[in-house]
Amino acid sequence: MPVAPKAPTAVELRRGVLAVSVLHDTDIEPASLGVVLTGTPSVWVSWGECRRALAGHHPETNAGRERLGRWLLARRWAADLPLEELRHRIRPVGLPVEHVLHPGLDWVRRRVLGDALDLGLGAVDLDPRDPDKVVPLPLPLLDAVGLDAEAEWVVAEHYLQRMGTLAGERLPLDARGQLRPIGDCDVVTLLGSRVLRAAIAEQSGGLGAIVVPMRQRGWTKMALIDPAFGPAAAAAMPVEDRGFVRPLLVTADELTYAPEGGRPELLALREPAAEAPWLTDVLYR
Repeated sequence: MPVAPKAPTAVELRRGVLAVSVLHDTDIEPASLGVVLTGTPSVWVSWGECRRALAGHHPETNAGRERLGRWLLARRWAADLPLEELRHRIRPVGLPVEHVLHPGLDWVRRRVLGDALDLGLGAVDLDPRDPDKVVPLPLPLLDAVGLDAEAEWVVAEHYLQRMGTLAGERLPLDARGQLRPIGDCDVVTLLGSRVLRAAIAEQSGGLGAIVVPMRQRGWTKMALIDPAFGPAAAAAMPVEDRGFVRPLLVTADELTYAPEGGRPELLALREPAAEAPWLTDVLYR
C-alpha cells in the first residue's frame, strides 16, 4: 500500500520560501506562522496556504519551488491592484487536469465531462514580464481580496462562450483546421466552450478527433496531421506551455483522451516515400 507523502515542516517551508525569494527576486519576510510579502499593502500567507500551493510537492525540490513561487507571485501581483481593476482583468483559464500550472481542486469552477479539462479563474496583465499571459488565481487569493469566486465565474464563463462562438465560426474557414487563441483565451481554454466543441463535433459527424499538444495551437483535421505529431510535439514543449499529451475525442458535452496504445510513428514509416515531399500536406513528415 503506497505511503502518503509526509507534509513539509515549517522549517522546510521556510527554506523553500527563502529559495523562492532569491530565485524570483521577491521581498519575503518569514515569520513563525507564515510569511509576509512586503510591499503596499503587505500580504500575509500562512504555512497552511503554502502547503496547499505545493499540492504534495516538497518545497525543496525544483517542482515545489516553482509551484510555491507562482502562488506567492500571484498573491503579490493581485494585492498591488485596486479591487475593481483586478475584477476587470479576470478571465477564464482552462488547463489539462494534470497540468503543472493547475493550482488544485479548489481552483476548479467547472470540469468538462471526460476528465481531461478543468476550468477556473485567472487574470490577464498581472505578470509584469508577460502582460498577455493569463495567470491562474488560487482560491485563497480571491478570498483574501474579497472576491466571490462563483460570482466572478459567471462573468468569466460568459466571456468564454463568446470567444468559443467566434472560434466555432472561424473553424470552417481554415483549410488546415487549425485552432488559435481568441481574445484572452488560449486553445486549451477555448475547448471549455460548449459552442466550440459542438462545432468541432458537427464538422466530423457527431464525434470529433483533435490534437492540441500546446496551449496556443490545435488541429481538428486529423487527415492532415502525422499520427506521431501530437505526442511528439507535446513532449517537446516546455511543461508550462504544454497542452494535451494525447489526441482528444470531442462531442458537444464531452472532451476526453483517446485510448492509450499503438505505435503511431510506425504508420509514417510504412508509407512509401513521396516523390515531392515538400508538397505533401502534412506536418513534420
